[in-house]
Amino acid sequence: MNVRRRVTQPGLMLALTFATGVVDAVGYLRLDQVFAGNMTGNVVILGMAATGGGTGLPVLGPVVALASFLAGAATAGRVLRTAAPGWSSRCGALLGGVGLVLTATALGPALVGADTSGARAGMASSLALAMGAQAATARHLAVRDVTTVVVTSTLTGLAADSRLGAARGRGALRRTAAVALIVAGAAAGALLCQVHEGLAVAAAACVVLAVTALGSRAAPATTGAPSTAPPTAPATASSTAPSTASSTAPSTVLPRP
Repeated sequence: MNVRRRVTQPGLMLALTFATGVVDAVGYLRLDQVFAGNMTGNVVILGMAATGGGTGLPVLGPVVALASFLAGAATAGRVLRTAAPGWSSRCGALLGGVGLVLTATALGPALVGADTSGARAGMASSLALAMGAQAATARHLAVRDVTTVVVTSTLTGLAADSRLGAARGRGALRRTAAVALIVAGAAAGALLCQVHEGLAVAAAACVVLAVTALGSRAAPATTGAPSTAPPTAPATASSTAPSTASSTAPSTVLPRP
């Protein structure tokens, strides 16, 4: 099988969307109703809690998750600041780091337990840190309608461009797949949580690490650094020899959407 032809950025980002569904299921069901990827939910919960609009609403978890998500996104943004467009070694390193953080988080409940508020907040922090880095990496890859962490904008585009809307019809399959996969991920996460929350996080880690391996294998020549080669000098009328200016080989990137 030719990996370069079979693996595409949209396919990889859709797989990460499934992993996000698994992680958010763990956060909501086992970590005091915290969203590790969907920050809109955390912000709304904090807004209601701040006004006393609901009793028993979690505060610590959403605050920790929000701060950690921002830290993860900022870190990834810094790493990718000078990276070339498309998949690069930096993208692979970041997503590999996400997979390792998820793996460590999966082992946490077995090693230290998750029965205290501090332990749950720690798990929420590490999951949100990973999701922030994943979201920023997906943003750099810029796959249309697939942010990997939320589907609100995806649903908006699906409805607005449908036959009942603008009737453009473009991107409907990808958008539908993104919504279906985050739902499937949440369902899988809920089922695995009935066994153990660590098992659910481990499943998400496996998906992210598989995406990292496939993406890196499909674009092995991409370095992630923008080209710094000087422009080739134009030939002059007085030149008697052909130009010998060197050029660099283009980097191999995955097919863009």
